[in-house]
Amino acid sequence: MVNIFKTSKTVALSIDEFFDKIDLGTLNFKKGVQNYIDGNLNEFAQNLKSISILESEADTIQRKIENDFYLHSLMPNYASDILNLLESVDDIIDMSKDVLSQFEVETPHMPEAIKKDYSELVELTAKSAENVVPAARIFFTSPDAVKDRIQKVLFYHRETDVLSNNIKRKIFQEFDSLKLSEKIHLRYFALHIEQVSDTCKNIAHQLSSLVIKIKM
Repeated sequence: MVNIFKTSKTVALSIDEFFDKIDLGTLNFKKGVQNYIDGNLNEFAQNLKSISILESEADTIQRKIENDFYLHSLMPNYASDILNLLESVDDIIDMSKDVLSQFEVETPHMPEAIKKDYSELVELTAKSAENVVPAARIFFTSPDAVKDRIQKVLFYHRETDVLSNNIKRKIFQEFDSLKLSEKIHLRYFALHIEQVSDTCKNIAHQLSSLVIKIKM
C-alpha cells in the first residue's frame, strides 16, 4: 500500500483533523441525547450547537481533502474508494446532528421507565462510532490492524440492534397508558439513534473491502 502519510503531509493532517471532528461530533451526540433524557435542556442546546459547527467544519475539510486528492493525483488506484470511505464517515456526524435536531424540534416525551433503555441505546450506538473512527484512521498507516476494530464495531452494532428492538417491543407491549401516536413517536427516535450504528456497520464493511483490495 502507498502510505498517504508519506505521499502528502498536508493531506495526512487534513484527514487526521477530519477524524477529530467526527470524534467530537460523536461525543456531542452522546452527551446531547443524554442531556435531553435528563432534562438538561440548556446543555442539550449547546451540544446541538457544537455538533452543527463540527458538521460544517468536517464538510469543509472533506472537500479540501477531495480537491487535494485530485489536484495531486494521490493514490490513483484507491482514490475513489478512499473518498467514498471519508464520505461515509462524514455520514456519522450528519446523522448524529439530524437526530439531535429532531429531538429539539419534536420534543418527544419519554416515560421515566424507558429513559434508562434510551441511555443504553445511545451509549452502544456511540461505541460503534468510537471504534469505527479509529479503524478508519489506522487504515491509512497500518491496514493489518483494522480487523480488530472492525470486530468491535460489528459487536456494538449487533448489541444496538438487539436493544433497539427490545425498546420498540417494550413500548408497544408494556406501555398501555401511552397513545398509539406517542408509541410511534418513541419508536421513531429509537430507530434514528440505531441508524447511526447502522452507518458505522456499513463503514466497517467498506474498510474490510478496502483492506482486501490493497492486498491484491
